[in-house]
Amino acid sequence: MSDEQANAVDRGDGGAEPSTDPDAAEGEPNDAEREPNDASSETGGAPIEEIAERVGDEDPDAVAEEIAALREEAAALERDRDDLESRLKRKQAEFQNYKKRQKKRREREQARATEDLVTDLLEVRDNLSRALEQDADADIREGVEATLRSLEDVLAGEGVEPIEPGSGTETDPERHEVLLRVESDEPEGTVADLHRPGYEMAEKVLRAAQVTVSDGSGAGDGGEGDGDGMDGADGSDGRGE
Repeated sequence: MSDEQANAVDRGDGGAEPSTDPDAAEGEPNDAEREPNDASSETGGAPIEEIAERVGDEDPDAVAEEIAALREEAAALERDRDDLESRLKRKQAEFQNYKKRQKKRREREQARATEDLVTDLLEVRDNLSRALEQDADADIREGVEATLRSLEDVLAGEGVEPIEPGSGTETDPERHEVLLRVESDEPEGTVADLHRPGYEMAEKVLRAAQVTVSDGSGAGDGGEGDGDGMDGADGSDGRGE
């Protein structure tokens, strides 16, 4: 046997040469190839282990102090939050109150402006009424009456109501302006005559009605005079006979 044959026999008995089959090269990974994956999986849990080791190495008192400090900081932040919320609510309430005050102020100003205008119009109405009381031409009188009616419609549209107390009405110092006391058959202290009507709007007196008040002097004169006359006549007749 030649040396080449002996070498061939040795290769056949000792093991096959490395295969060049690509399918064989793509087989399962060997242990060397799996080690990096195993190592990476073990490394993935390292942070938790490191944290556990670090906490375990800490002094319990130091950990307790740190926890207490964190709790105090959290409590302080919570107090700050509550304080900010409380301040925000106060500001919101103040703003709402401000809006209400502004609305009321505008309403008062508008009402005051309307009252001033209505008061001026009342003087115009009085002048028109006095003009109708005078003897005037029919053409002029018709125009004045039409103007007066239009003005009264405008006043009524604004909620203006007249104050016109009748004779014998109890006087009201807030609604009646007493000009003087006069002899009248009405009870003492009551309205004798209306001199000028007053006006009110939205339950507020714009102008009090001008009135005269009875002094009560003529309230019982008729009855008392008749009685005295009858007594005198009866007495004189009786004594004369």
